[in-house]
Amino acid sequence: MLRFTHGDRFIFSIRMTNPSGSTAARSQVVDGVTLRLAPALASTPEWIGEKEILKQLLACWLTVDAKDLPLSPRVTGHPGIGKTTLAMAAARERKQALYIFQCTADTRPEDLLVTPVLAESGTIAYHASPLVTAMLRGGVCVLDEGNRMNEKSWASLAPLLDHRRCVESIVAGIQIYAHDAFRCCVTMNEDASTYEVPDYILSRLQPTLQMGFPRKEDELAILRYHLPFAPDDLLVLTVQFLQEAHRLNLEFSVRDGLHVLQYAIKRLALDPAHPLAKDQIWREAVLKVLGEEALDLQSLSRRRARALGDQPLPQGLGDFFFESDDPLHPDK
Repeated sequence: MLRFTHGDRFIFSIRMTNPSGSTAARSQVVDGVTLRLAPALASTPEWIGEKEILKQLLACWLTVDAKDLPLSPRVTGHPGIGKTTLAMAAARERKQALYIFQCTADTRPEDLLVTPVLAESGTIAYHASPLVTAMLRGGVCVLDEGNRMNEKSWASLAPLLDHRRCVESIVAGIQIYAHDAFRCCVTMNEDASTYEVPDYILSRLQPTLQMGFPRKEDELAILRYHLPFAPDDLLVLTVQFLQEAHRLNLEFSVRDGLHVLQYAIKRLALDPAHPLAKDQIWREAVLKVLGEEALDLQSLSRRRARALGDQPLPQGLGDFFFESDDPLHPDK
């Protein structure tokens, strides 16, 4: 029970409960220090898509000899294509508890390892991060969006990612060694809002598993898995849109498609008697979720190519006045 007072006057109290079981079941003593452990993720999705990259990740975590060590790969690709889902599915395949740590620009070493927290009694309690909990319990930890994290935080993980397989918590004053079954991987987005990961860390995060956009049939299956109630015609429109975006090297992902579909379905459900056709509702969903430029993928692709400097130099007089795919181009 926590009591809040102002001077001698009682204000209010909060009764502390533990819905997940006893405190002892969620704690572990390391070198005389009791660590409060983080909960594992309750559910893990199945993998829909290329089986090859799932096999590659599972191979990284395999050990083939008593002296062999697992690898800690980095999974790279555009945002929203399922990098974290891949790692979650691999943990499910291995029947191991899954822990996810969300990396951010202001993540500190103590956030990654052990955080001191003021307990009810006024003493300091030490809370283990999802990463340290996975180390102690022999689970799988996904460091999500690792290249958003600064070098100081990465430095604290260097001994974990090589043959030492341990971390040192300065806050708790202890060294923590990883369970033999502990496995780890790092997901990294390919966008500009990230840090440069130090070379000595990249040399430990090997190999690199590159994820691409899913094929048409896989993308349709993913959307159906998450939204089994979606009408077929809206599903087809969304998959065609995403496949065209992938062909033009635009970064619209399955996650974007799910949001478009969800909005369209909700708009239709709000007013079933609405006179608008489904394709008009779907266009409205694209506009609201992805912006007006997403309604014309061809033009958007050309503008982005010019902005990135990918447009080839004009080869002839006609190139100054016509796009290369224009049927009126004199050299076409």
